[in-house]
Amino acid sequence: MSGASLTPDVDIFVVGGGINGCGIARDAAGRGYSVCLAEMNDLASGTSSWSTKLIHGGLRYLEHYEFRLVREALGEREVLWASAPHIIRPLRFILPHSKGLRPRWLLRLGLFLYDHLGGRKLLPATRTLDLARDPAGEPLKPGFRTAFEYSDCWVDDTRLVVLNARDAADRGAEILTRTQVIAARREAGLWRVTLRGRDTGTTREVAARLLVNAAGPWVDRLLEGALKHNDVHNVRLVQGSHIVVRKLFDHDRAYIFQNADGRIVFAIPFEGDFTLIGTTDRDYQGDPADVAASEEEIAYLADAASEYFRTPIAREDVVWTYSGVRPLFDDGASKAQEATRDYVLKLDRGPDAAHPGAPLLNIFGGKITTYRRLALSVLERIETELGARADAWTGDAPLPGGDIATTGFAGFADGLRAKWPALPFALLYRLARAYGTEIDALLDGVREPADLGQDFGAGLTEREVIYLMDREWARSADDVLWRRSKLGLRLTAAQAQALDRWMEERYSGTVPSRDTRQA
Repeated sequence: MSGASLTPDVDIFVVGGGINGCGIARDAAGRGYSVCLAEMNDLASGTSSWSTKLIHGGLRYLEHYEFRLVREALGEREVLWASAPHIIRPLRFILPHSKGLRPRWLLRLGLFLYDHLGGRKLLPATRTLDLARDPAGEPLKPGFRTAFEYSDCWVDDTRLVVLNARDAADRGAEILTRTQVIAARREAGLWRVTLRGRDTGTTREVAARLLVNAAGPWVDRLLEGALKHNDVHNVRLVQGSHIVVRKLFDHDRAYIFQNADGRIVFAIPFEGDFTLIGTTDRDYQGDPADVAASEEEIAYLADAASEYFRTPIAREDVVWTYSGVRPLFDDGASKAQEATRDYVLKLDRGPDAAHPGAPLLNIFGGKITTYRRLALSVLERIETELGARADAWTGDAPLPGGDIATTGFAGFADGLRAKWPALPFALLYRLARAYGTEIDALLDGVREPADLGQDFGAGLTEREVIYLMDREWARSADDVLWRRSKLGLRLTAAQAQALDRWMEERYSGTVPSRDTRQA
């Protein structure tokens, strides 16, 4: 920080390295604002990495009359797909009609609105399926005869967060991970933000003209703690859990099942060999960092899916579970599943309205699908407070690695065979899905498998881990295996521990860095 006069170090300080914080940092940096973002753990280590992995309009939100949210989300599907076709791709969903639940006419009406609310251009429209003839009916119990098939998109949620952070950094933002905001106070018309590195214990201060609180499930805790606000209750914490089982069907479509309790459950192809089933909705109390799928939730998801699949799902079939806490704006809804998924922005200029201090912008709620639109709304507020710098730009700008035509990923991946003929195509395809055109930087200079360095298992090599450490803020095996990839499903505990030790040694400087030809 620059001296006793407290001149600003940055225009905008963002607290929180989830999808909203990173999306705001990216948009602001691209407009010419100076930005610093602090995340107390790894990027996307909270809510943003524990989603159902969907870019979707939210078909069930129509039942709660959230038409504005659904329209905005539907419109974002193709925008986001175009920005990152390596980590976002279309996915068809099969909704079986179940006697005694929502009638056919209601499902048709909802799907008609779903097709026409959001300006769909590339995604296929809804169609009706005869489950006795369509392959989608084979894994289901014979009692289901009719289904509706509609479009949404799948997303690698954590990579979406990381790529927004990467783009923000490439445009000049400072991204600080494992850095906690321990205090923030208004002083001389600016924010004085005190930071502490969680690995090093060292502290520093940053002076900012405006503070954005995008701490997700910790948004109220930040207000109460570092910002010293009293009697804070803006968000309702709702736990959502998922289970992963071995692959239940061979086709590439997903299912959306209605439950007798009015909720829905998805069954989605996951990481090639698995099926992802989720999610639950129940109120959560306690530290969001401690959330875990309960046995009750695991049984609920297994039972819900077993109502539809021919082969019932037993507890021993579950190979992995995960759980996250959604910070929904507390609108007073009586049930967790009825609480709004829309976002709310609140601007605080300080306690003295006649002499406003440095602005604080709090972000409550939101969902991955609408993160870019949320950032646009935030930047409108920031421009009012700090003055405009440049026009909105994210609507047609690719994320790192995303400069591939939405309809051309297969051709892009196939073209990698000629560039690296000695590498297995399965590896090249996985890397292409994760990194898109950035694969050229990752594999620069590689001619044969030995050039990739140590193999930690499941095709994860030294070259890729160094890239993730140098370019994507990875510091631990969990960062690599469960956030920037899902290779944790394939590595043994011993392999994961060996990776953790190797990364710690490299981070501390005891492992020589290989030349990855990266700046």
